[in-house]
Amino acid sequence: MHESGAELDRLQALIDASMDGAGPHLRNVITDEHRLDAGKLCAELSGMRWLSAATVSADGRPVSAPVDGYFLHGSFWFSTSRDSVRFRHLMRRPAISVTHVPGVRLAVSAHGTAQLFDFPGPDTHELRQAMLDHYLPLQGPACQAWLD
Repeated sequence: MHESGAELDRLQALIDASMDGAGPHLRNVITDEHRLDAGKLCAELSGMRWLSAATVSADGRPVSAPVDGYFLHGSFWFSTSRDSVRFRHLMRRPAISVTHVPGVRLAVSAHGTAQLFDFPGPDTHELRQAMLDHYLPLQGPACQAWLD
């Protein structure tokens, strides 16, 4: 787990505010005994997780596609190519929703504003390491060259 105490507190406040604003249907489905607190959520989301990332096109259509995501410091991180449609959407309209549904026992959704970052860059050491930890055993040396 990479989260500091302050990051866990911020995440817990976000989880609580989200449930406070949920409608009756969601509150009936996600009862208190089924909710994860911030610490358990961070532990559950360690490593690479497939996310469905939804951006917004110029004419307001949602566009969703899978990305490999990492949950670090209480936020989802993922990469995309600067020449991708997703990147163009995020540059013009940074609103985004991501959802992680590994099976019927857990679903995690996050909605917010995307913040762009350079990779590799000063704030991405842990993201790079998480990617190496996931992809090197799968791909070997070719993956190392891609991440350098």
